[in-house]
Amino acid sequence: MRPANGIDRAGWMAAVAMAAAVTGCGNPDTQSYQGYVEGEFVYVASPVGGRLEHLGVQRGQTVSAGTPLFILESTDEAAARQQAAAQQQAAEAQLADLNLGRRVPEVDAVRAQLAQAVAADQLSATQRVRDEAQFRAGGIPQAQLDASRSTAQTNAQRVRELTNQLRIAQLPARTDQIHAQSAQVEAARAAVAQAQWRLDQKAQKATQGGLVFDTLYREGEWVGAGSPVVRMLPPANVKVRFFVPQGVVGRLKPGQAVRIRCDGCAAEVNASISYVANEAEYTPPVIYSNTRRDKLVFMVEARPAVEDGTKLRPGQPVEVALP
Repeated sequence: MRPANGIDRAGWMAAVAMAAAVTGCGNPDTQSYQGYVEGEFVYVASPVGGRLEHLGVQRGQTVSAGTPLFILESTDEAAARQQAAAQQQAAEAQLADLNLGRRVPEVDAVRAQLAQAVAADQLSATQRVRDEAQFRAGGIPQAQLDASRSTAQTNAQRVRELTNQLRIAQLPARTDQIHAQSAQVEAARAAVAQAQWRLDQKAQKATQGGLVFDTLYREGEWVGAGSPVVRMLPPANVKVRFFVPQGVVGRLKPGQAVRIRCDGCAAEVNASISYVANEAEYTPPVIYSNTRRDKLVFMVEARPAVEDGTKLRPGQPVEVALP
């Protein structure tokens, strides 16, 4: 949402107020001056463009904070969110697989091979002991003993090899592989968050209560990214501008109480000054002399309480009474 002044360009109203202050239309006995109501509008837009699928409010309606204002078509954004979620699941599954090591069937296969190698090693070790005894008794030649020893040595080496393979199979992947996959998981999660944000932007709600001053699109129309769809006026954004001569502005300061009168108002509306111009913003074509300084006027802004903001309408002429 972005605030904007809605009545800044109403020059004729400023001219009327200036003329009233300069020509003495204000009541000198009660220190009252002419002015007008201005609204600082809030333009509600989506940062993502799309077709206006549903407009949930109408002009002139008063809404509270959190009220749905409009919904843009979101087919592409919903599909992108689903795709990002699937990619996140795949990345997380791959990371879990790396942390677990090799699959159970692969580990079982290595374990079975190790069992066979252990049995063969035990058998060849027993045979080597027998052959050594027979060789000493002269029952077998040297060649047979050498073959028996070689077989026993090979089988023992095979046991050591498969033992290492089983240990490695039960270990997770290398640290750098796990770190790389962890980064992929974080990137996938960020993509999901981004896709979810774009999807959420297709449905806009009122961040604060106020008057729906105008709606700028109709259902079915294409809304560009950043184009306002609803113009709202929160009560806190209502203010009154009035003009006082240079002889009065010196005793006015922010926070000072004033009273606002308007046609149709059941009672005076209390307000407090929020801004006093530092220089004359609206002056008639006169010479700045000691005898004509009373013709200079200064703009002053006052804001009513939030609960009284709904009693005033932008563009409405008012009379501001000073204490």
